[in-house]
Amino acid sequence: MKIIIINGPNLNLLGKREPEVYGNKTFEDYFADLQFRFKEVQLEYFQSNIEGELIGKIQEVGYSYDGIVLNAAAYTHTSVGIGDAIKAVSTPVVEVHISNTHKREAFRHVSYISPVAKGVILGFGLQSYDLAIRSFME
Repeated sequence: MKIIIINGPNLNLLGKREPEVYGNKTFEDYFADLQFRFKEVQLEYFQSNIEGELIGKIQEVGYSYDGIVLNAAAYTHTSVGIGDAIKAVSTPVVEVHISNTHKREAFRHVSYISPVAKGVILGFGLQSYDLAIRSFME
């Protein structure tokens, strides 16, 4: 099984950015933990702060991978283009958020990804990624 985690803007700052919301662990350290826990899955990771690069990666892997775990971060609430890219590919996408976006600012209650995603997992911290990976395995 081949799954890619795609993270959007500012998630490269995990471990430094707002630790009260996002925790103290870098995503690279957490990704190493995921690879250890899910040895039977070929896990890959991609992060970009640039919307077009996220769309390009979705298009690149969207016909050959078994799953995409996508945390589009702020682009979740603004990017019709990312939503359209997900709709265009055949690989299922699980939308993930570390925080519970519904407990945050009102603009974060809107997602252009949810309507085209296989499912949405939010508010469980980094464990949201674990749950998304498991959803592809079951």
